[in-house]
Amino acid sequence: MFTPANIVAAIFTLIPFLSAAFFADRLASLAPISSTPIRLLRPAVLCIPYILVTTSAGTFSWRWLALYALLPVAIATLLHQARQADTHNRGNWRDYLILATLGLAVDLRWFEPAWPPHLAIFNKIILLDAGIYGFLFIRQLDSVGFDLRLRARDFATGLREFAIYAPIAIALGLALGFLHFHAAWPPLIQFAIAPIFTFFFIAIPEELFFRGWTQNLLERRIGRTPALILTAILFGLSHFNKRAAHFNWRYVLLAAIAGIFYGRAWRQQRRVGASAITHTAVDSLWSLWLR
Repeated sequence: MFTPANIVAAIFTLIPFLSAAFFADRLASLAPISSTPIRLLRPAVLCIPYILVTTSAGTFSWRWLALYALLPVAIATLLHQARQADTHNRGNWRDYLILATLGLAVDLRWFEPAWPPHLAIFNKIILLDAGIYGFLFIRQLDSVGFDLRLRARDFATGLREFAIYAPIAIALGLALGFLHFHAAWPPLIQFAIAPIFTFFFIAIPEELFFRGWTQNLLERRIGRTPALILTAILFGLSHFNKRAAHFNWRYVLLAAIAGIFYGRAWRQQRRVGASAITHTAVDSLWSLWLR
C-alpha cells in the first residue's frame, strides 16, 4: 500500500487541496494570468495520481483514465459558463449539476472500482480537488470560507456548537439504540490520530462541499434559514447507507441534526474551519467512545 508510486500520488493529490486551503488568495491572483483554454484544461492533470497508483498495482484502465482526465475539465468548463451566465451571483443550474455529480459520485461510490483495494480515498480527494479548482478559481464563488489558517474564533465557534449538539445526539442516539459506549478504553495513540485524520480527510471535504458550496449557494436562492435546514437534510441523507446495507434512518436523523449545528458554525463567520472543528469533535467522540 505504501509504495513509492502511491506516496508520490498522495503528495500530488494533496498539493492542490492544501495549497487552496492555505494560499488561496495568492493562487487566485495568479489564476487569470493564463488564457481561458489553458485554465479550463489545467485540471486534466488530476488524472496523474490514477496513472501512478494503478500502473504500480497493475490495474490501469484507459476508460478510467479518460474519466479522471475529462471530468475535471468538464467541471471547470461548466463552472466557467456558470460564472458568465450568473449576472446576479445567485447560482444557476450548472452549479447544482456539479454539486449533484460530485456528491453522488462520492456517496454512491461510482468511481471506486477504478482503484485497487483500500485506495479509494484517492477518488474522494481527486474529486474534491476538481471541485476546489472549479468553484474557487474558475467560478470564483465568494464567501466559501475555505481557509485552514485557523483562528481562535474558529475554535470558539466550533466547540460551542459541539457542546450544544453532543448532549442531544448522545441522548437521542442511546434512546434509539443507535449509539453504544465502547466497552474498553481506546488506545492513547488514537487520541492524537483520530482528530487529525478526521479533520483533514472527513470533516474538511464534507464541510467544504455541504457548507462552503451547497449551503452557500442555497442561501442566495432561498435564504439563510431554509438553506441551513435543506443542507442539513441533504447532509443527513448522504449517510443513508452508512453502517448498514439498507436505509439507515437513525444515522440519517442524527446526521441531519448534526448538519444544523455544522451549518450554524460555518455561517457565523462563513468559515469552513469552524464547522470542520465541530464536525471533527463529533466524529472523534463517536470513534473514540461510541459505536
